[in-house]
Amino acid sequence: MSRTSPHSNHSRALSRRGLLAAAGALAAAGAGAAFTDTAGAAPTAFAHPGMLHNAGDINRARLRVAAGADPWLSGWNRLTANSHAQSTWTPRATATIIRGGTGQNYALLYNDIAAAYQNALRWRVGATEANARCAAGILNAWSSTLTTVTGNADRFLAAGLYGWQLANAAELVRDHPAFDLAAFQEMMANVFYPLNNQFLTQHNDACITNYWANWDLCNMASVLAIGILNEDRAKYDQAVAYFRSGAGNGSLAHAVPYLHTDSDGYALGQWQESGRDQGHTVMGMGQMGAFCEMAWNQGDDLYGYDGNRFMKAAQYVAKYNLGQEVPFTTYTWGTGQNCAQRSHTVVSSASRGQARPVWAMLHYHYNRRRYLDDKYISQMCFSVAPEGGGGDYGSASGGYDQLGFGTLMYAK
Repeated sequence: MSRTSPHSNHSRALSRRGLLAAAGALAAAGAGAAFTDTAGAAPTAFAHPGMLHNAGDINRARLRVAAGADPWLSGWNRLTANSHAQSTWTPRATATIIRGGTGQNYALLYNDIAAAYQNALRWRVGATEANARCAAGILNAWSSTLTTVTGNADRFLAAGLYGWQLANAAELVRDHPAFDLAAFQEMMANVFYPLNNQFLTQHNDACITNYWANWDLCNMASVLAIGILNEDRAKYDQAVAYFRSGAGNGSLAHAVPYLHTDSDGYALGQWQESGRDQGHTVMGMGQMGAFCEMAWNQGDDLYGYDGNRFMKAAQYVAKYNLGQEVPFTTYTWGTGQNCAQRSHTVVSSASRGQARPVWAMLHYHYNRRRYLDDKYISQMCFSVAPEGGGGDYGSASGGYDQLGFGTLMYAK
């Protein structure tokens, strides 16, 4: 049995004073960002590194790995064992990336992104110069070559997913002398942002509810990441505003349309794609998680927005994918260009229990930063630890939807 409820009996909210104190501790450790109220403007200056990882995250991972401490060491070993994380990786940059339709070649890009990110991470944590130069070389190859992202409607997925991921790899090496930051910033602004913006404002000329939450979310994350990388406040603010009140399914209230409370008193939020399948639903945890983590490292607490609504969704998704039952309210939406209605009446069991490296980020935020009872998220986190990344979850694109390695970078 369930009942609609915006609150959990198991949530212990950290006071604003406590949150600011935590922010001060992070800043003292080198994180660099002071937290703003969720209703306020973007921070006056951008923090770098300030996307998925801040200076404090990196320093903690470096020290713990050097000390041989788990779970960081296990996460590090997962990273260094990945074929993409080797400094001998050779980029395969091309002028045109196609996702969807004839001539698809987007695997070239997502494999190179994984290699750039993983090599950058190895440099940041292990201080190995060869990995830094490899990462910079991959990113420079793409910024000097790529001019077009195209294909059928899936081109918007490519622009979103690979936009925010590329920006995150670049953020890690932005100050390395081998990296051409200016050229990369230009590519992100001229190749990726126009597609991101086109999708969020026009939705491929379809009904506003036609596209699943993940389509909005990856494009929102790309706009946010480009805003941070390029220190472009208008783009950053655009993405944050969309999260709070956007018309499409990626905005928080649309991505989590219904709230429930389970028999144990835990607040649960029904995810928009829950009636579709669990692979895409868990993907949504990674996309919204990445968005919230990047905003957090710039001073905006979107994790906690609207009474921790995202946490309630993550609890819902985790509980169901742990093999337990969850309540479900019939979800109806409009499709195509004429908004023809379709409905999901039950939660989908397709891909139930699929492992994706999205849970460490959520557990270590809600439980260790905010001291909230995240029972189901926590169980999922430890059931898939230590988290790997691209190349560890199959060769298809779904295995590269998240950058991963959360055990290494988020354990606290």
